[in-house]
Amino acid sequence: MFLALDQVGLRYPGAAGGPAGKAAVDGVSFGLARGQIGVLIGPSGCGKTSLLRSIAGLERLHSGRILIDGEALADAATGLHLAPEARRIGMVFQDYALFPHLSVADNIGFGLRHLAREPRQQRIAEVLDLVGLAHAAKRAPHQLSGGQQQRVALARALAPSPRLLLLDEPFSSLDVDLREHLSQELRGILRASGTTALFVTHDQGEAFAIGDVVGVMQHGRLEQWDESYSVYHRPATRFVADFIGHGVFGSGRIVQGSTDPVVQTALGDLSDAGECALPSAYPGGECEVLLRADDIVHDDDAPVKARIERKIFRGAEFLYTLRLSSGEQLVAHVPSHHDHQVGEWIGIRAHVDHVVTFGRPSPVAAE
Repeated sequence: MFLALDQVGLRYPGAAGGPAGKAAVDGVSFGLARGQIGVLIGPSGCGKTSLLRSIAGLERLHSGRILIDGEALADAATGLHLAPEARRIGMVFQDYALFPHLSVADNIGFGLRHLAREPRQQRIAEVLDLVGLAHAAKRAPHQLSGGQQQRVALARALAPSPRLLLLDEPFSSLDVDLREHLSQELRGILRASGTTALFVTHDQGEAFAIGDVVGVMQHGRLEQWDESYSVYHRPATRFVADFIGHGVFGSGRIVQGSTDPVVQTALGDLSDAGECALPSAYPGGECEVLLRADDIVHDDDAPVKARIERKIFRGAEFLYTLRLSSGEQLVAHVPSHHDHQVGEWIGIRAHVDHVVTFGRPSPVAAE
């Protein structure tokens, strides 16, 4: 792997200079291949920015090690801590951090002062062209839109040809439509430049739009590091299943079918081409099954009926919150031309391609 993290741990100082407090990053290991784009996602305070700062060299490790292309950048066991400026890592922040008194071109060239004038100007022109801002070279940052300023910040980070680019929620201050547009642009720019990158965001749509691989963090730990498709359809932990997408956990019981195991639910039997867990996986086969909003299909002819408790209009679709007669709650994406009223009963059926089950939490764990 080009970027490799091995059991990385980080703790911030405790109160009043006392012993180190709770771990901000706890035993995180993952890798990025050269040219790959990774994304870290998780709730606020989960440790994703702290992890990024550790890779950049802005924080010292308390355990583990970090390597790029086989070179150790930090190793807690030996005390190695390469200075940030020696790591050849670029960073892009949320606030752009552009120099207001310098032109766009001079902002980009700020980190290229070691080059002679001609190669410096050539590199500035290359990255301006890469981010689509060649026409704005002589403008001041305040003359640009927020999206353009963020592209300048990206160009400045790319100009010195870093081995790795780190991006810490760079679009969080922009409006939703612009963020979606820039997410697609960013992936294209990173691909065109062949840059290996690690991106931090709290936005799932952004994570899936940008990342080749996605990591989900909670309480400083990495719950899953996988391709976007697998993170969504094959969550490794209950937290990932609950955090990613819209869904609920319904009661189920795994039994052996004629050929493969099936999960008995209030919506009928669910099977997954032999990949469903075995009945012996949980005591008595009793489990909880993940039912995402896109697993529930509105079908007027279906024998199972559910009452609409809430609905959210999303343009092309509604997000319905439904209640079965058994009391179980579900969520469903329904095309918006099916405009049913709250309190109305509609027919539904399950269309689950990936059956994901978890053990039922104990009463203590549930509390």
